[in-house]
Parts: sequence; structure tokens; C-alpha cells
Amino acid sequence: MVNYSDSIVALIPAVIAIALAIVTRKVVISLGVGILIGALLLHRFNPIDTVVYLGKNIFSLFWADGALNEWNVLLLIFLLLLGVLSTLIQTSGGAHAFGEWATTHVKTARGARLAAFGLGILIFIDDYFNSLAVGNVSRPLTDRRGVSRAKLAYIIDSTAAPVCVISPLSSWGAFIISIIAGILTTHSITEYSAFSAFMMIVPLNFYAIFALLLTLYIAYTGIAVGPMRTHELRALKGELFDASKGTPMGMAEEVKEHEGGKVRDLVVPIIVLVIATVSALLFTGAQALAADNRAFTLIGAFEATDVTRSLVAGVVISLVVAFLMLIGRKIPAREYGHSIWAGMKSMWPAVVILLFAWTIIAVIGDMKTGEYLASFVSKSISASYLPFLLFLIASLMAFSTGTSWGTFGIMLPIGADLIMAVEPNLLLPTLAAVLAGSVFGDHCSPISDTTILSSTGAGSHHIDHVTTQLPYALVGAATSAVGYLVLGLTDSSIIGFIGALIAFLLALVVLNVVSKRGKVPTELRAE
Repeated sequence: MVNYSDSIVALIPAVIAIALAIVTRKVVISLGVGILIGALLLHRFNPIDTVVYLGKNIFSLFWADGALNEWNVLLLIFLLLLGVLSTLIQTSGGAHAFGEWATTHVKTARGARLAAFGLGILIFIDDYFNSLAVGNVSRPLTDRRGVSRAKLAYIIDSTAAPVCVISPLSSWGAFIISIIAGILTTHSITEYSAFSAFMMIVPLNFYAIFALLLTLYIAYTGIAVGPMRTHELRALKGELFDASKGTPMGMAEEVKEHEGGKVRDLVVPIIVLVIATVSALLFTGAQALAADNRAFTLIGAFEATDVTRSLVAGVVISLVVAFLMLIGRKIPAREYGHSIWAGMKSMWPAVVILLFAWTIIAVIGDMKTGEYLASFVSKSISASYLPFLLFLIASLMAFSTGTSWGTFGIMLPIGADLIMAVEPNLLLPTLAAVLAGSVFGDHCSPISDTTILSSTGAGSHHIDHVTTQLPYALVGAATSAVGYLVLGLTDSSIIGFIGALIAFLLALVVLNVVSKRGKVPTELRAE
């Protein structure tokens, strides 16, 4: 294969795929074109080598290194089973009953949006789990109050990764802490532990903080700008998503809702799903610690846990409970089979997009896209600008590759090496800038699995979610960029945060002005 680590050609597959997805709104086709172009470039347009390469990549999605690719396979199984759980709840009448209950308790669109936001904050264990669980609970509520699926997808996505990246008791937190531990060891830093370093980084992760604050503000006010305004105005007329594009991912139109459903038919399986998944995360983490002869700690358990096995275990237990709750109900057996098939079918578009996304991520990895982007920061750059520049580079890398974790793995060590060579006092702000940029880029990338799962959980068309979320994500990114620039120039984290806060408040003023000029109805903006 050709090595493009020092050539701008490394960007071509990612740029083409993302641009085509936004322009054509055909995600699978766009990803397919990007994959094909990348494979051809890697093999100098040799068709035989290209076909062999693509075959190996596709095969490796399911079988790698002589064994089952458990992460991918189990995540796909989790998606399919969650689709079954969703349609089973729908069949039981639980979703309808919850909607009726919510109508009497949550009386405004604002209340529905804030409820979704609150659930997103509470479920901080894992971003995949957050995206799908919050979507399944919130959707009946927001549907009843005329909140567009695109707005729900934005709220879900903006309370998934931004919450997980600042929570030490999450799969993200454990992963980041393990990388920080290696950085501290490499640079012989003993003044603080990896956990302490992570906690000191949290208030410096400007994107996570201001993305959450912006989401709360949007949920409370209902302000809609750009493409989101179109979706919200349509939702006020009863069209929660663009029906001309068909049924969104994760939705099954043909499932019959039976009478006699209770709120508990929705709430109990979801609560069981949460408890069972968290328990499985701790159990698999404890097993891994015991295998390594390490003492059990919460942080250690979340660092060593098997996320996908835990997700599958949680949804299987929840499904069993959901089926048991239906014993005695007069529901024909054939409708159970129909519900299971409809649930799997509803998740199939998400499965296909994920498979294509994983494939292009592998191609982008072989193209050395991340290494090429990282090479920009290896030149002579003033230490004062490093937090700002590393935020931008990490953003571009995560957006182009669709993975924040991959960006963490590449950019955190690079950022640490660079800043320790010129200004060690800026180590933690620099690491925070890398984390913030990685989350922003992943947050709005159309090939990010978290973005795909947020669309699925909300029942929104994927590309609609990408385009409607982007203006809000850019506000958080601009706010963060100002904060890191001020922080680097002043060498003060406090002044940097104040700078970001001022930029954030100005951005809110601009959003309000734009919203009023667009003559957004009062009920959309507030109620």
C-alpha cells in the first residue's frame, strides 16, 4: 500500500465522503464512494489489489486476528435487540400509555425538551447506551408535544459524548484516564495521579461544558436556527420528521399497538435495561481486574470493562422482563414474531451505515489521515498557540475519521510531547484542548458512530440530524476556540474560561437575534 502520511492526498477519501453525504444526503452511497476512492488510491488504482483489500476489510469487520470481532458483532447484535425491545414496548401499548401519561404531566414542548436533556445527563455510563436509551424513553414524550425528531436527536447527541468525556465513571473517562496515566509515566510526572489529572482537566474541557450549557439553553427556549427551524416549524404542523424520505432509522411503522398497555410496560424494561447494563459493566470490569490480580475499584472496573458484552447482556435481560410482563395479555403469538422482525428491520439502516462507517474508518487509517493532520503541529509553533491549534487539529481529525477515541489515542500523546518540550505548565490545558476538539469533531461528523446512533435513538433521518445540529455545534466550537486562544496567550485557565464564557454569551445574543429575524413562532421558541 502507498503511504500518504506526508501528503494531502490522505484527506481525499474522508473529504469526498463527508462532502457527498452533505450535498447528496445519501449517506451509504457517499461512504461507499469514499471507501472505493481510498482503496484505489492505496493500491495505485490496481483493480485486483483493490478488490482483495476491500474484501479483507469487510471480512475483518466480523472476523479479525483469527477470532470473532466481538466489539463490532456484539454492537450490531445490541442494535438489533434494542430494535426488538422498542417494538415490543410499542406492541404492548406501553409507548402509547407513556405518551398519554406524559400529556398530563409534561404539558409543554419545553418540558419535553428539558426531560430529554435531564435523561441525557443522568445516563452518563456510555455514549452508545445514552443515545439509544434516552431516545427510546424521550421519543413518545417529545412526539406528543410537537418537538421535531431532529431537535430530539440534537439533545441526545449533545448530552452523550459531552457528558461521558467529563465523567470519570464512564467508559470514556476510564479510557482517557488510562492514556493520561501513560503520559504521566512517560514524562515522570508524580505531582498528581492520572485520576486527579482527569478531574483537573474537566473544567478546562470548554467544548463539553459549553455544548451542555447551549443544549440546556436551546431546550429551555426552543430557539431554532438554520435547517433546524424548518424541522421545528414542520413539527408544529404534526410532521415530526421529513416523511418524503421514508421511515427514519429505528422506527417501525407496521407494529400494532394493543389496548390495555400501562406506563410500566415502557418504564420497567428501560429501568431494567439501565440497571442490568450498569451491573454488567461493573461485573465484566471486576472480572478483568481479577484476571490481572488487581484490586477492585470503580474507576478500574470502568477502565477494564467489556462495553459491548455488557450492552448485550443488559438488553437481553430487559427483553426477558418485557416478555414476562406480557404474560396473560391477549396478544396473538404471530404478532410477537411480527414485532421481533419489525424491530430488527427498523434497525437495519443503522446497521448498514455503521458497517460502511467502520469500513471507511479503516481505509482512512491506512491512508494515514490522522498522521498527516497531526504533522501540522510538529512544526515550529509558539507554545501560547498550542492549546488553540491542537483543538483545531483534533477537531479536524475527529471530523474526518469519525472517531474521538482514535483521535484521543493519537493526539493526546503528541500534544503532551509538544507542550512538555516548550511549556510544561500548559500540559493539562493542552490535554483538555485535545479532548474538546476530539468531541466536537466526532459530535458533528456524519461518519461518527455516536452521531449515527443518536439519529437512530431519536428516530430522525441521519443526514437531517447532521445538518440541523451543525450550527449549534459550531457555536460550542467557536466558544471553545476563543477560550483556548485566550488561555494560551495569558497562561491563565481562569482568564481563558472567562474569555470562553464571554464568547458564549455573545453567541447566545446572536442566536436570539437570528431567531427573531426568522420570525420563529412564540410556541416554538419557548413553549
